[in-house]
Parts: sequence; structure tokens; C-alpha cells
Amino acid sequence: MRTLEGKCALITGSTQGLGLAAAHRFAAAGSHIVLSGLASKADATALAGTIESQHGVRAVYAAGDLAHVSDIEGIVGAASAVFGAVDIVVNNAVVRHAAPVEDVSPARWDEAVAVNLSAAFHLIRLTVPMMKARGWGRILNVSSIYGQRGAANRVAYVTTKTALLGLTRAVALEGLAHGITCNAVCPGTTETPVHEAAIRSSMERESLTREEAEARFFSTKQPTGRFISAEQVAALMVFLCGPDAGDITGASVPIDGAWSAS
Repeated sequence: MRTLEGKCALITGSTQGLGLAAAHRFAAAGSHIVLSGLASKADATALAGTIESQHGVRAVYAAGDLAHVSDIEGIVGAASAVFGAVDIVVNNAVVRHAAPVEDVSPARWDEAVAVNLSAAFHLIRLTVPMMKARGWGRILNVSSIYGQRGAANRVAYVTTKTALLGLTRAVALEGLAHGITCNAVCPGTTETPVHEAAIRSSMERESLTREEAEARFFSTKQPTGRFISAEQVAALMVFLCGPDAGDITGASVPIDGAWSAS
């Protein structure tokens, strides 16, 4: 069902993994797509062309480094120039640094805060006036299971993903009178190129079978013992932006294979 026909969705980190799955899902629902990431222009143009041909919507690529406010402003400006306004923002882009707290450099901490948290704030700040003008808007912040619980050696990731939940609640309250909802999704370990690489690395390093590597990988993660489907997370995103979810706002929705219940 094309429940978002004619809307414009700006999705960060959307040239691979979960963000790209979301781009296809939103396009299938009828939304025009603004891809954003650090892919080469040729690769991103090809991705946009595939989305257009498969879903019958328009898709454009707006390059930019989310660690820089000027680039974020450029992304929003490019989206507005093509589509007039942005109706849906999906704050999905992320950087990950794994290290004990004392080994996290100031530069890596600052990068994580900038990309994982501040970029979401700036994108919301810049697009909310457009949503208010139209009396409709949808904001989705991609948090994580680690927004709800801690993890060793991931201080920047846990901190920023937790802060996104506070941002979600505050923005949701401000949007009530303007037809704007703001929600967070909290996936468990999702099928992404990063996690696939971790599985393959474990197989090669320790001479494990695929089954053995996955069992070890998931031993401290979701009880289902398998990856969360990027397609299912993307489907949840589209639902939260659709007509049946108008009263869902300020929520942090887990999709984690019962990890948060264990």
C-alpha cells in the first residue's frame, strides 16, 4: 500500500545496510527519497536510479559529512530545492568506536557525538519549520538496544544512542500541536555489512563454521539467536510514519528478538 504517496523522506546513512533497506521501503510506500551518506557519486547515483525504476518515485543523493553543520544544512537545502520540503526525517547514520573508555580519543568521542546525536538535532531543527508549515511531519530516530542498556567498551555508542531517546521525547511534545510525530526505533543486532564482516572475521580468525561463529556472536545478544531483519526494521519505520500510527509519538519501540525482555 502506498500510504506515503508524494511525501519526501530524507534518510541519513542510506547508501547501505539498514538505511538503504529503509529507502526502498519508504519508496515502496510512495515516498520520494533523499539518500544521504558518504558513497561515491557514481555509486549513489546508481542506487537512486534503482529506487526510481523499482518504485516509481523520484530519488536523489545529497552528499555530506554529518559531523559538519554546514554539510547538514547543504543536505536539507538540496532536498528542499528538489521537493519543496522534507516531510519525513529518518536519523539513521551512525559511527561506532569500540574501546575501553580510557582509550577513546577526544576526536573519536567528538565524532560520535556529532554524527550519532548532534546531526539528528540539526536535521530536526532544520526540517521542523517545513513540517509545521504543512501541518504534518514524521521524525524517526534510530536508537538501539544499547539506548536502553549498557555495554562495555562502547561508551560513545551507548551514550549517544541513549541521548537520542531523550531527544525523541522532547521533540514529540513540541510536535503535538502541529501534526508532527517523533519516535525512536531500538533494534537489536541487525543484519548489516558491519556485522556480516564481524561474523566472517570470526570464522577466518578462529577456523569456525558459519553456525559456530553466529552462535558465539549471539551468545550475549538477542535470545532468538539470529540477526534482526533490516527489512522488518524498515517496515516498522514505515508503519510509524503511516496513517495508522498518528497517535504514536514519543515512543521508543524495541525490535530486538526479546533482548530487552531478558
